[in-house]
Amino acid sequence: MSAPDDAALAGLAKRLGERLAAAGWRVTAAESCTGGWIAKAVTDVPGSSGWFDTALVTYANAAKERLLGVPAADLETFGAVSEPVVRAMAAGVRDWAGADLACATSGIAGPGGGTPEKPVGRVWLAWAGPAGVAAACYDFAGDREAVRRQTVAVALEGLLERAPA
Repeated sequence: MSAPDDAALAGLAKRLGERLAAAGWRVTAAESCTGGWIAKAVTDVPGSSGWFDTALVTYANAAKERLLGVPAADLETFGAVSEPVVRAMAAGVRDWAGADLACATSGIAGPGGGTPEKPVGRVWLAWAGPAGVAAACYDFAGDREAVRRQTVAVALEGLLERAPA
């Protein structure tokens, strides 16, 4: 996957907003490696206050624990970039915000911080909604911005898949 441009991200956010507004649903996000970019993409859409009112950037593990209820044992055992942590982030932010739909991101955008087990570009995403929580792992290519752009696009695409048609 190549890094989407601003117009592509805006298009995804606009489509998401249209679907959420039509259903009367609200969305939120818990962002780590994306640093608020999902919230930015969403709030760039005129009228987004009708379907979005809050999100959290939980970059530090302590914030993931304190604000989202991520178990300290999961962070210690699996690390922040893991399926159990991102699932807990998505469920936690959905509950915290009282939203219908949520997404969460945790990854290694680079340029440093990667390991053989968790290389630069490794990102876990999760989506929480009425049907439960789903998660997926991606290995994105490119520099820090490219990894983050791809993460935002996949997060928005996943929200679209789970939003009412």
